[in-house]
Amino acid sequence: MFNERKVAQMAAYLLDRGEKCMPHLKLMKLLYLADRQSMELYGFPISGDCIVAMPHGPVLSMTLNLIDGDVESCENGWESWISDKANHKVTLKRPALPDALDELSAADIETLDSVWKEFGHMNQWAIRDYTHKSCPEWQDPNGSSLPIPYEAVFRALGKSDETAIELGARIETERSLDRLFARL
Repeated sequence: MFNERKVAQMAAYLLDRGEKCMPHLKLMKLLYLADRQSMELYGFPISGDCIVAMPHGPVLSMTLNLIDGDVESCENGWESWISDKANHKVTLKRPALPDALDELSAADIETLDSVWKEFGHMNQWAIRDYTHKSCPEWQDPNGSSLPIPYEAVFRALGKSDETAIELGARIETERSLDRLFARL
């Protein structure tokens, strides 16, 4: 379910809304908050990435690996949109023109716009502190990292235990099917 091209376009869209360059910590928080809002509105994250708790808050795991250069980018993926991290910042390589954002739906764009409107003005430390205080699914991993199950996010968003378990299981089922078909 993780789609590198889609998360690269999410990042490009957010960078294009700002000054084309931002601290990677801020970008990561904006991406996480967009996934979280999409889960609240539609029952699915935009990126399909796994979520982990790290000392600076919730993180999209594979996206962080891409930002850090720990994994090779696919064709038309992260590296075609976003520069390598330098001085804790990433930069947009090319304009995020609407026709080029073919992985993002109208609902995805609306979600990204909403997140940008609410959090885009914050610096990386303010948005980090926001996720520490306002995202109860994050628990301090004490210098390590811990997985954050999707159902924990749904519970934090006010869903009942039954609904949170159902929605989390649905996402995990989709991820399993995607992995199965990727091997074929």
